[in-house]
Amino acid sequence: MSRSSPPNQPIKGRGAASRREGRFEVRTVEAVDDGWARTPDDTDAEPDKPATEVSFEQARSIITRNNSPDVGFGQSINPIRGCEHGCAYCFARPTHSYLGLSPGLDFETKLIAKQNAAERLREELRRPGYRVQPIALGINTDAYQPVEKRLGITRALLEILHETRHPVSIVTKGSLVLRDIDLLADMARQNLAQVFVSVTTLDNQLSSKLEPRATAPHTRLKMIHALSEAGVPVGTLVAPVIPAINDAEIERILQAVREAGAAAAGYVLLRLPHELKELWREWLTLHYPDRADHVTSLIRQMRGGKDYVSEFGTRMRGTGPFA
Repeated sequence: MSRSSPPNQPIKGRGAASRREGRFEVRTVEAVDDGWARTPDDTDAEPDKPATEVSFEQARSIITRNNSPDVGFGQSINPIRGCEHGCAYCFARPTHSYLGLSPGLDFETKLIAKQNAAERLREELRRPGYRVQPIALGINTDAYQPVEKRLGITRALLEILHETRHPVSIVTKGSLVLRDIDLLADMARQNLAQVFVSVTTLDNQLSSKLEPRATAPHTRLKMIHALSEAGVPVGTLVAPVIPAINDAEIERILQAVREAGAAAAGYVLLRLPHELKELWREWLTLHYPDRADHVTSLIRQMRGGKDYVSEFGTRMRGTGPFA
């Protein structure tokens, strides 16, 4: 249950500005101004700075299989549900609806860590029918988000992959990946590791609005350089590309990451599945009210008149002259 009224202002340090209810909720509460002034003691008042909460679960399995032709991996591991980076555009936000939580603020403040992830990984790798293929680490949520510093779940997973000489591919925007450069460099020498650093923008102001708790753009360039210098194959994902927001930066980003040491690059068009459509519209209206309608129009022109099309082959790239 959550409030559905549009937010009046952004929340500092957060990408979402509301706890918009998930699509499986059967009841919605809408805040209405009844003329009575609120006081600091109001128990249902939204906090100005919602804190990050971490709970734990015992995962029944840890490796997720993927059959999408749009992505370059067949299996992945997500150590945590939710992501503290709080990226306003994150396509994984709607997954919190399955937990009875909001894809908005709850996705970035109510994290669920898979406490037994390493144990499960070791068990699954030992199964007689297991076929070795690269594991993509941290796809739905960033494996190197801030809370990993104290949890160490990703490090434990990587230690097992290193021990078993299992190939791994990582996509991250978290500088904590450099903590594990010892393992990654050794795996890279055996052609077992690669890292893609997501660079959405080089503009610090835009980054602080779009991805408020992620590593700053200039630090991501340093990450690329450090990984490259250590011999780890490193690439960049310009993801997502958002028309009239960051698309004009693509060439500058590619030049900067190449100079930093990236050897490959790719991109993904903004994806707006399920509840993310409305959450994104909230973000646009709060941060760029003068161009919100224009951005929405351009997105729809690349999606056949819709906010999002989920079909394989077009969901990552879009269609039409602007795609």
